[in-house]
Amino acid sequence: MAIEDDDKPRKKISHEIGQDLSLLSVEELTERIALMNSEIARLQEAVTKKRASKDAANSFFKS
Repeated sequence: MAIEDDDKPRKKISHEIGQDLSLLSVEELTERIALMNSEIARLQEAVTKKRASKDAANSFFKS
């Protein structure tokens, strides 16, 4: 039976801010923390890129 379970697609982990955490296991909470940390890093990278673009545009129009 375990082989059949491997064929099933895993449910995509999602998290809603403020959702009830009482029904989640430690493993599920740990997975969500990793997911959120990855998303934070992705957002920070996007902010850095946008700031660089904005700074370049500001520099171009000031000269």
